[in-house]
Amino acid sequence: MVAAHGGTVSGEHGDGRARSELLPTMYSPELLRAFAAFKHVFDPDDRFNPGVITNPEPLDAGLRPGPGRDALPISPAHALTRDGGSFAAAVHRCVGVGSCRDLRGGAMCPSFKATRDEVHSTRGRARVLAELLRGETLPDGWRSEEARDALDLCLSCKACASDCPVNVDMATYKAEFLHRHHAGRVRPLAHYSMGWLPVWARVATAVPGAGALLARRPVAAVAKRLAGVEPRREMIRFAPRTFRSWFRERPAAGAGRPVVLWPDTFTDHIEPGVGRAAVEVLEALGHRVLVPPGRVCCGLTWHSTGQLGVTRRVLRHTLDVLGPALDAGLPIVGLEPSCTVMLRDEARELLPDDPRAAALGGLVTTLAEIVAGHDGDWPFTELDASAVAQVHCHQEAKGTYAPDLAVFERLGVRPDVIGSGCCGLAGNFGFEPGHWDVSQACAERELYPKVRTAADGALVLADGFSCRTQIAQGTPRRALHLAEVLRGALPDR
Repeated sequence: MVAAHGGTVSGEHGDGRARSELLPTMYSPELLRAFAAFKHVFDPDDRFNPGVITNPEPLDAGLRPGPGRDALPISPAHALTRDGGSFAAAVHRCVGVGSCRDLRGGAMCPSFKATRDEVHSTRGRARVLAELLRGETLPDGWRSEEARDALDLCLSCKACASDCPVNVDMATYKAEFLHRHHAGRVRPLAHYSMGWLPVWARVATAVPGAGALLARRPVAAVAKRLAGVEPRREMIRFAPRTFRSWFRERPAAGAGRPVVLWPDTFTDHIEPGVGRAAVEVLEALGHRVLVPPGRVCCGLTWHSTGQLGVTRRVLRHTLDVLGPALDAGLPIVGLEPSCTVMLRDEARELLPDDPRAAALGGLVTTLAEIVAGHDGDWPFTELDASAVAQVHCHQEAKGTYAPDLAVFERLGVRPDVIGSGCCGLAGNFGFEPGHWDVSQACAERELYPKVRTAADGALVLADGFSCRTQIAQGTPRRALHLAEVLRGALPDR
C-alpha cells in the first residue's frame, strides 16, 4: 500500500531484517542485482549482515518463542516513580541517539569521555541493562557480573538526567541495580565504609583524638586498606569539633526570619568552618538560624551505593525530626549540592506515598538562592576578584547555577565556570579501588588545568565537598564554598 502511493517501506534507521524482504515492492530486479554486485565488491564472502537487503531472509525467519524483553521478574522498584515505577520502561527510554558520546564538550557521561569505550556511555549501559531484562545474553539477571562491570565506572553525576534528550537517569538506574545485585549478599568493603560514612563520621568525632589518629600516615594506610579505599587517595580528615557542637554552645540567636540550616555530614563532621560561615552570612542577612534538634541525614551515601532500604529508613527518621519545621513551612538551607538534590528530588522518588517528602522538597533551598533573593540591605563589600568555579554535577543536572552567578556579579567576582561537568571524585566513586585513572582523567579535562594556571589572587570556588577534596588532592590550591566567600566579604572579616 505504501509503495503504491509512492512511499518507502524504509524507516529512518534503514531496512534491516524486518523490511529487506519487502524491497522488491520498491526496486526493480535490475537495481536489486546492482545492489548485490556493489556489496560483493567490498564483501565477497557475505560476512557483513548476511540475510539483509541484498540476500534477504524472510522477515519471519528469525522468530522464535522466548521470554520477551521484560523476562526478568521485576518487583516494584525502590528508586523509580517515573515510567510507572518500571525499571524496564525506564531503561527503554534510551533510543540510541548517542548524545552521551559527544566528545566536544558538555557534562554528560564523563567516564565515556575518559575511556572512549561504548559500554561506558549512557547508551552502552542502557543497552546492557536491556539485555539483562531480556534474560537472553545475560541470563544471570540481577546477579550479572557483566552488568555490574558496565555500571562500575558510572560516576552517578546525573548529567544524563538533564542532558540526554530522553532524560535517561543512569545514576538512579545504577542505585536500583546495586540494590538488587547485592541483595542478601556481602557487599564491597567501600559500601560499608563510604556508604556508611555518616555513621563512621559520628564515631570519629565522638572519640577524642580519633580524627587526628586516622590522619597519621601509617594508621591512614591501614584504615584505607581495611575500608576498601583506593590507596592513592588521601585519608579524609575528621574535624576535632563538629559544627553542631559549635552551634549548640554559641549564644542564642536573636530575632529574625527563621531558616533551618541543614547540617550535612560533610559540613558537620569534616568541614564545620563552612557551616559556621553560613550561619554568619544568614544572620548578616537578618535571618534567625535554626538547626534540626535531632540527628538528620539525607541518605546520600547509602543511595549512591545502592543501599536503598537503609536510605528510606534514614529519610523517614529525618522527616520525623523535621516535622515541626515542615509544619511551619520554614526554608531549609542546604550547603552541600548533592544533599540538596537528595532532599529536593530523590526523597520524593524513594518515598512517593509520604506527603512529608513532597513538602520537604518544596522547602529546600540553597544558600545562593537565599542571598540572591535578599531584598534588604546588602551587607557585603565588593571583592573585585577573578575566580575558577567548579559547579557540582548534581546542581547542574537537577538545579541551577544562576543564583550563584547573580551573587558573584554583585560581589564583583568574575568566575570562569568549568564546563566539562563532574570533577571526577563524585562522592564514594573516586575513593573506590579501580576508579583512580578515570577519576583523574575527568579532572584533567578542564578542572585541574584551570586551577593550576589560575592567577595567584584568583579564587577557586566549589560548593561540593567532593569537588573541594579533588582540587585539594590534585592541585596546590584550596577551593572555597560560597559561604566562605560571602563571610570574607562581610565588613571586619
